[in-house]
Amino acid sequence: MTYSIVQALLVGLWAAFCFAGQVWGTYTNRALFISFGIGLILGDLQTAVIFGATAELAFMGFGVGPGGSTPPNPLGPGVVGTIMAISIKNLTPNAALSLSYPFAILIPFVITFIFSVNSNNITWARKAIEEGKYRRFHFLANTTLIGFILFAFVFGFVATLSTNALQTFVEIIPKWLINGLSVAGGLLPAVGFALIISTMVKKEYIPALILGYICTAYLKIPVIGLAFAGAVLAFNNYYNAKKPSDHNDSGDGGNDGNSNEEGGIEDGI
Repeated sequence: MTYSIVQALLVGLWAAFCFAGQVWGTYTNRALFISFGIGLILGDLQTAVIFGATAELAFMGFGVGPGGSTPPNPLGPGVVGTIMAISIKNLTPNAALSLSYPFAILIPFVITFIFSVNSNNITWARKAIEEGKYRRFHFLANTTLIGFILFAFVFGFVATLSTNALQTFVEIIPKWLINGLSVAGGLLPAVGFALIISTMVKKEYIPALILGYICTAYLKIPVIGLAFAGAVLAFNNYYNAKKPSDHNDSGDGGNDGNSNEEGGIEDGI
């Protein structure tokens, strides 16, 4: 499948807008958000959203960088993976995620390069302020953002025009390897979610995790139903946690220290 220059330009602009969220501090640089826009531009929103949701589950955990390491970036799969999932027939979203994941590893190197190139800008910006050259200061203060935007635009533009090359690359891959990549891609969301749990889980949450596993693996409850069940547990824990303090406050206010021995409200039912 071949896309027009206009579609490639729109994908490049959308990728630039989304990737600018790295500097703006917004959540536009998320796999699901990127895939949504590309699906609208390329005319297959359903496939794009399915792929974006699959990738988003993975990058929910991969977005947490352990220590000082740079985590994989969702721009690569968000752009390349969505284009592959839409344009290449018989390619599952899981396989598209596996094939596009190397770009998620590559982009952090580009980010580090852009930061390194602009590392001395603070000195030049301070000098521009001292000299009263505020336009130059404004430009220097935004060079990192400009670098991000230019890179993402070129990346999205080239990826859209390289659809035939991507399709040729996929066609030479053996079918058994594609099946293996589909399985690996299906595991990536589980690995990403496990990374989140490893940083957030407490021993008090373990029963809820086991209950969720039982509901999905054995009772075959859909994800929406499981979300409602989790909401019920959350509200139950929230309201029950307030009762002991309310009870103690009322007991302390209306009884003295000898109320328990004299048959106060603590005795009987």
